Amino acid sequence: MMDYSTFTDEALETRLKDLRQDHADLDAAIQALAATAVPDLIVIGRLKRKKLALKDEIARIEDVLNPDIIA
Repeated sequence: MMDYSTFTDEALETRLKDLRQDHADLDAAIQALAATAVPDLIVIGRLKRKKLALKDEIARIEDVLNPDIIA
């Protein structure tokens, strides 16, 4: 796990933007694979785990950027 406390807000915002795009790309890939005649469930599972890891990292960065907000 990365320590984001040393990053500037600008760097975190850039990283957050990239992660959100990657998350959206994985979502599109999962949907496309699921729509095939014979979906590869192993690949879909792997992509879903990567997507979840991205979501967790996004949440960690958002917590650093907005420490006063209680989830």
